[in-house]
Order: sequence, then structure tokens, then C-alpha cells
Amino acid sequence: MQECIDWPVGEAPTPYQVEMLDMLPVMSRVSGRGPHGLGKSAMAALATHWYALTRDGNDWKVATTASVWAQLIQYLWPEIHKWSRYIKWDMVGRPPYDANKEMFTLKLQLNTGVAFAVASDDPQRIEGAHADHMFYIFDESKIVPDPTWDSAEGAMSAGKEKFWMAISTPGEPIGRFFDIQTKSPGYEDWWVRHVTLKEAVDAGRIDAEWAEQRKIQWGERSTMYLNRVEGEFASSGEETVIPAEWIDAAISRGKDRWKNILYTGSAPLPMDNVITHVGVDVARKGGDQTVFFPRSGIICYGPIQKGSQDTMVTTGDLLRFLKQWYNSVAVLDVIGIGAGVYDRAREVMRSQAWDSSRRDVLYPFVSSGRTNWVDVSMQLKFRDVRSAAWWNMRQLLDPAYNSEVVLPDIRELRAELAAPGYESLSDGRIKVESKDDIRDRLGRSTNLADAVIMSFWDEAYATGMEFA
Repeated sequence: MQECIDWPVGEAPTPYQVEMLDMLPVMSRVSGRGPHGLGKSAMAALATHWYALTRDGNDWKVATTASVWAQLIQYLWPEIHKWSRYIKWDMVGRPPYDANKEMFTLKLQLNTGVAFAVASDDPQRIEGAHADHMFYIFDESKIVPDPTWDSAEGAMSAGKEKFWMAISTPGEPIGRFFDIQTKSPGYEDWWVRHVTLKEAVDAGRIDAEWAEQRKIQWGERSTMYLNRVEGEFASSGEETVIPAEWIDAAISRGKDRWKNILYTGSAPLPMDNVITHVGVDVARKGGDQTVFFPRSGIICYGPIQKGSQDTMVTTGDLLRFLKQWYNSVAVLDVIGIGAGVYDRAREVMRSQAWDSSRRDVLYPFVSSGRTNWVDVSMQLKFRDVRSAAWWNMRQLLDPAYNSEVVLPDIRELRAELAAPGYESLSDGRIKVESKDDIRDRLGRSTNLADAVIMSFWDEAYATGMEFA
């Protein structure tokens, strides 16, 4: 790393990277954790080249895995390819890798050995990777399944030389990576390293202002801040998406600044304000009611609740609303009965030859759909559209961004907005608690909150949304 890499201008190996790779041939098993962005995958890529180029001529293998396949194909192996272009081949004493015979997308095949990617849920292939000189690399290993660790352990029982590197940002305080990092009984043969935020900042890998902003945005004791910025293990089991105090602040703004224009229940909307958006949560079952939740810019009005679960009746209500509030945009839940309402509304709008300028007023909200939306930090990704939309509402109410959103003083709405929890999945994406699980806890659906959240979604991520 220090002698055979032609480092790009302004880059150099960090002290903690040097230390961890120095310890690998000494201790054989090295495990490191730290903040997002400290250069873990680059270190694993350089270790892969080191092992391949110094062991070729012997029987060798490098097996690389990660908690999710995407980590291998999008991060680790692109890093392996990237750093191959910076190798000083005259120092190594051989020509560059042959792109047709040696360097492949997820494999490096040399004369007597191979480095390759393997899914972490395929323990049989992990265990079958035998060689005299064996190197396992577990990237983002915080939730690599226990059977995969056990299979690698079994394969380490034979051979002349056995190295193992396990690196990750930390997650929940459970699992094999946590046991290794905390030196639990049975893991004393691992050399462990916690790279601190200060070390990463001092090394120029993390921007101090970015870290400070994440502290404000996520909260100093939040799971996301502790995991991603401080590199500490923390549990998200009791965290809610939107803190109750943020909701109360939005309600207070309404009481203090717009006392005369907020309505609750089914009261009529004020005629002297233009309604810009409406979120429509269509009733699905039981005693649920369809909810229309209109807003004018940042001011959210009290919900209009409709008792009917009939598709045609709800369609009529929706079209009358859009005609009355000519400049408004509707975001409509299309799961279940909502799909029929959306399709019928589109059909009527076309048959009645609505003005073409009015064709982009109806957006489908597919809660389980995939999304590429990321939060304002450009760090968090989300399991589905519903999770992203809830997080968008969190950001809109976050006092760190001088929120001015106004919410009506409705007890049920406050409870619903404060109800959902969330978890970080194995691939790092955020998943908000399901609507059915919340219903079981609250004894009712989150129709009011979902309608508010949908009303803000088209502005957060309109790209790819289907127009009526």
C-alpha cells in the first residue's frame, strides 16, 4: 500500500489503514469498525491485490463477501478494479492485469489462484473455498449470517496460511461482528480496531462540518448518528420516525400564527386560501374512512373524512375536489381499493376532455414501490416509497432546518404521526414500521397521518411518478 500504489494527488493511506493492514500478517484475524466514509472498502481492495500478487505461484484464494450482494457489486469490486489502475507494476514485477484473461467484473483470476465474490447467504460455497493460502474478506459484515461465519471458520481449519479481515460500520449490538468487536469469549484471537470520528476527520476522510450537521439532523444519541458518524453500536428498537416534540412545535405554530384559519374535523375550507395539494388515503377495510387532507403551501388544514368505501363514490368526491380547487394536486394511495379510484378518475378525466394543463394533477402513491429517493444528507436510502415519504415528513418538521410547517391541533393526527418506529436493514436502507403493525398497537389505522404525508410527497420526489 505504501510502496506499490501510485496514490492520486491529495490522497495517501491513513494511519488507521496502515495499522490494520500491518496487523493482518501478524495476527491473521483483523476486524475494524468506524464511521461511514473512512475508506474500509478501499482498504479491503488493496488487501485483495496484495494477497493475490504476493501469493501467486502458490495455491491461494481470496473469498470476498458482504451482508448484501449490492455491497459487493456496487462498492467492493468496483474499488478492486479502481485500485488496480494505480498499481506500480514495475515495482510488482509483472505486467498489468489482462482484462480478458485475469480481471473480470467479480473475479481476479491469476496463474495459481483466484479472488472472487460470494453471497453471504451461500455458506456452502464459503466453506468450499479451500486453498493452501486462504484469505477471507467480510465487507460490511455487521449482519453477515452466523452460518456464513461458521462455514468460513470450518474452512480455516485446513491449509498452510489463513487470514481473515472483517470490517463494517456498526449496527445493532447483536451478531457475530458485534461479538468480535467486543471481544466476547471465544473471539480473543481477533485483533480489533475502532476508528473514531476524530481519526477519520484528522485523516481527511470525513468532513467535520458534515458530521456536525448530522448530529443536528439525526440527534446526538440517535441510532443513525451513533452507527454512521461515531462508528458505535446502537439499537433503533425504541426510536420513532418523527419525534413528538417536532409535531407539537408544528401544532403550536398554527395556534400562534394562524389562529383563525385552521379547521378540524369536516369543517369547510377557508375560501380565501388556495389549496395547493391534497393527500388522499382511501379506506380499505373495517371502520376506516377515506381521508382527504388538503394543504396550502406549508399550512395543513383539518382532514375531510368520508365514510364510504365505494369506489365510484370516492372517485366522485375526488373529482369534485379537484374541480373546486382548480390549482390543487392530489396524491392518491393506490394500494387496494385506491387503485380502482385512481383508474376510474383517470378514465373520467380523459373522457371529459379535461384541459391538458390539468392532466398532471393526480399522482399514484404506491407505498410498497421501490424508490431511489435519499435524505438531505445524501446518506440514507429507503426500503420503499412509504418509508421515504415518512422520512420526508420527518425532514419537513425537523427544527434543524427551520421548519415552518403548520399542523392542525387534532389529537388523533398527533398520535398517528408520532407512532411509527423504524429500523436499519442489512443493506443500510431505512424501513418504517408497517401500517398493519401500527394498527395493532394503536387499535386503528394511521389514515390521517398517511394522508398528510402523501400531500407532501409529490414535491419531494415527482420523478417517475405517473401522471393521470
